[in-house]
Amino acid sequence: MQRFEFKVVPAPKRGEKLRGVKSTEDRFALTLTQVMNGLGADGWDYVRADTLPCDERSGLTGTKTTYQHMLVFRRPLAEAAATAPAFNSLRAVTEAEGPSHKLGAANVPPGPAPALGPAKADIAAE
Repeated sequence: MQRFEFKVVPAPKRGEKLRGVKSTEDRFALTLTQVMNGLGADGWDYVRADTLPCDERSGLTGTKTTYQHMLVFRRPLAEAAATAPAFNSLRAVTEAEGPSHKLGAANVPPGPAPALGPAKADIAAE
């Protein structure tokens, strides 16, 4: 089973101004592309975008709920591949030392099993 680590970053709220990019949509798309390509270069795979509620303080005692747009990325854990051989080598050392101690059969008195009933039958009888 492959294990992943996740990274969640806020989605850009506006596009950056760049030479030759005129419309708001193009600026936003280019900014989003730069964020995704930057994380992709570090090995992060884009998973999805989520909008999540966030409670914020409003005034002295109040709160209000805002919604934050987040981008979710994941990449395989590098440690997962490194720890698997170490675990297997530890198992080999343990097995080489000899058989492990195993529990024996439980001491059960002979006869039929006790009857099951209400948990507090003795209290109800009083």
